[in-house]
Amino acid sequence: MDRRSFLTRASVGGAAAAAGSVLAAPAIAQESTQINWRCASSFPKSLDTIYGGAEELSARLAEATDGRFQIQIFSAGEIVPGLDAINAATDGTVECAHSVGYYNWGKDPAFACGADLPFTFSARAKAAYNYHGGGIENYNTFLDQYNLVGYPAGNTGTQMGGWYRNEVNTVADLNGLKLRIAGLAGRVMERLGVVPQQIAGGDIYPALERGTIDAAEFVGPYDDAKLGFQKVAPYYYYPGFWEGGPTVSMFVNKGQWEQLSESDKALFRTACQAVDQNMLAKYDFLNPTALKELVGTGAQLRSFSEEILTAAFAASQEVYAELSAENEAFKTQYEAMRQFRNDWYLYQQTAEYTFDTFMMIQQRNGVLDPAG
Repeated sequence: MDRRSFLTRASVGGAAAAAGSVLAAPAIAQESTQINWRCASSFPKSLDTIYGGAEELSARLAEATDGRFQIQIFSAGEIVPGLDAINAATDGTVECAHSVGYYNWGKDPAFACGADLPFTFSARAKAAYNYHGGGIENYNTFLDQYNLVGYPAGNTGTQMGGWYRNEVNTVADLNGLKLRIAGLAGRVMERLGVVPQQIAGGDIYPALERGTIDAAEFVGPYDDAKLGFQKVAPYYYYPGFWEGGPTVSMFVNKGQWEQLSESDKALFRTACQAVDQNMLAKYDFLNPTALKELVGTGAQLRSFSEEILTAAFAASQEVYAELSAENEAFKTQYEAMRQFRNDWYLYQQTAEYTFDTFMMIQQRNGVLDPAG
């Protein structure tokens, strides 16, 4: 082969390779199907954190696909009431819903397992269980019968115990108390004499203002301040032991999910996980300042007594035993959570707890920020 022949062939080969590189676009760019979904949120637009999680997911998917994967978010009440969002995804009224599973606990108690159960996990423990302990798979096995696929898409961290018109120091103080409390936690609190009321977020304030309810729990300082609860119920209790690490999920109609390509499914799961972790980080950033501002404007911060916490824990174990005997799907999920929880709190007594406790002591002693 002479030099001229070699160069000619090399040029042809190079041109072919160049053409191939132009034609072979990444798989995600090759997807041509336009996706236009509607999402029913269980939350009002005023809550930029928890409602904003759905908006963030929508933005991430649109950005990653050059606008090909679009999800339009509708706040609670725009298409269906907030408490009906999951059902709207089940029946195909919308393609997906951004909600917490315990809103559907009355339909099936096992829905609550994917969100939170009293005295189970912190947000960090819930993430470990979900992503590495089989939590997502366990929940989706249950959701299949309701024509749904679900993925974590937000977490608030351990919530506050809510706003009360009067102090509650003993279990006796809870007797007859009309408390807005979501999901399965209401069944637990009934054991302590509470009259649970399940009310969507946007409807809590007027009910509290009119005296229809005596107390209300919602999320935490940042969101609660936006809804103005401190104006009508000054006593702010902690912790919200019924929601140590509540997962907000994106529930997708199974038929719609199965129409997605494998790459779009992978992208959706990845975006959900990013939103899941980012929502928690956002709450952790905003809540400290919000709590100081609430206390500065008259909120009376109180911790639940040991008596109340101990009685509530015992009541929760009774409820779980009853539900496990009645509902196999609940039992399967709860047993998996129990097994993980035991080792988690054994480990947490070592490095994490000791470090955090030491740093809290330094904060109380005023040495973390001596000038503050």
